Amino acid sequence: MSFLLIGCTARLIPPLLFSSVELDIALNQSLQACVALAGSGGEQSMGNTPEHSRSTPEYQEACKKFHQSGLESLKKLYVSLAAQSRSNGKFISASAFQAYFGIHGALGNRLFDLVTQMRKDQAMYYEDLVIAKAKYEKGDPTEIEDFEFQLMDLTGDGKVQRTEVEAVIISILATVLGPSDTVVDAGLPEYILRAFLNAVDFSLRPETEAEEECMTQEDFRKWLERVPSIKKFMGSLLKAPHAEEVVVGREVPSLLIPDGVDCSTLMRKEYAWHIAGPLQLQETKDWVLLYHSSVNGSSFNTFLGHVSVARGPSILVVKDKQGNIFGGYASQPWEKHSDFYGDMKSFLFTLHPRLSIYRCSGKNNNIQWCAASFVSESLPNGVGFGGQIHHFGLFLSSTFDRGHSRPSVTFSSPMLSSTAEFQPDIIECWGVVLEPDGDNHSGAEKLKGTVLERFKEDRQMLNMVGIANASNE
Repeated sequence: MSFLLIGCTARLIPPLLFSSVELDIALNQSLQACVALAGSGGEQSMGNTPEHSRSTPEYQEACKKFHQSGLESLKKLYVSLAAQSRSNGKFISASAFQAYFGIHGALGNRLFDLVTQMRKDQAMYYEDLVIAKAKYEKGDPTEIEDFEFQLMDLTGDGKVQRTEVEAVIISILATVLGPSDTVVDAGLPEYILRAFLNAVDFSLRPETEAEEECMTQEDFRKWLERVPSIKKFMGSLLKAPHAEEVVVGREVPSLLIPDGVDCSTLMRKEYAWHIAGPLQLQETKDWVLLYHSSVNGSSFNTFLGHVSVARGPSILVVKDKQGNIFGGYASQPWEKHSDFYGDMKSFLFTLHPRLSIYRCSGKNNNIQWCAASFVSESLPNGVGFGGQIHHFGLFLSSTFDRGHSRPSVTFSSPMLSSTAEFQPDIIECWGVVLEPDGDNHSGAEKLKGTVLERFKEDRQMLNMVGIANASNE
């Protein structure tokens, strides 16, 4: 009969006496004992196992959800992080855990508490990691949603208050953008934070003046649908930092403005991350400013000339005179048609005062509209998204001095603007740089160069008619 050598001492155990789960537990105990022994310089008795290494039914069930290779990978991760935790290899500290997974602030603290099963001992053991990963990554959708919703309850009192949601949003933005960019009213404007908060329906009203309005689990579910960038992020918290899900959930498009173009853009990196929520990774690398009404003038023909430079998707952003900011992602190039065109990848969005994404519902194919030089009232000249002719989800007249937005079945969207009929204050369009060979830099630079030439031409023309400076005010 063959035997297994278990532990740092010569204990010979017949392998047939173990089930696969029991064998995994025995090997794990041996691994932790050896790590502890190495870290303590041999002061611990080599035959002892760590105090918190235990074989619970929950742990055994969690182990069954992984292949042996998956458990081995988790063991390697555990040993590595425990070695970085100044714990003699006995456990993972909160600081080592948060540094590896890159989750900042209150959300990082709450995630550590949930994974360690609320023991509040500041120690994470291998069993904790296996159980949490089994629930969060291997569980059914209800289990995963329950885990994510518990993360929002920072105090653990069973209520998700408005201040807790605000703290989670700041933690998420700190992780995505960097801590220095999420100091409210310094790196992070208050109105941006409010826009993320306004996307939440706090349907649980306070019973007393001392209480706050609270988020229900249904509110949480709707919030993730409205802000898919949050959903992507929440779904990748315990993934390895290099995993594709993590990269996609934290990718912030680079906003490229041609050199020499001096203008303040509506698009911000927080908005770009929000808009990138429904997109694939290759669509979230570089976005180039193609057109800006205060630089290029409010001309439909100029707009079409500029956006034609990018033969791919684009993002139209509009600010109306009342201050609402909204727009649409056009998956197809803007080209003159006498009918609707486009595909289901397009969507509408709002940025201020409330963030939201409105995807195609599939109820009709009235996705994009781009008409020019038609004389029939049945073919309105301008660009638009969704709805029906004269009743678009979003429409800009070819005069670029008026537009409208109405509830649209195409995107299941409400009115986006302050009023159904609106006057644009600023219009801008960004081109999505797509590089099939993965060489984003060269494609972005080439597109920037072409766009810059267009901007220079428009600036010269505006200077000739004496309105260039006024358009920047």
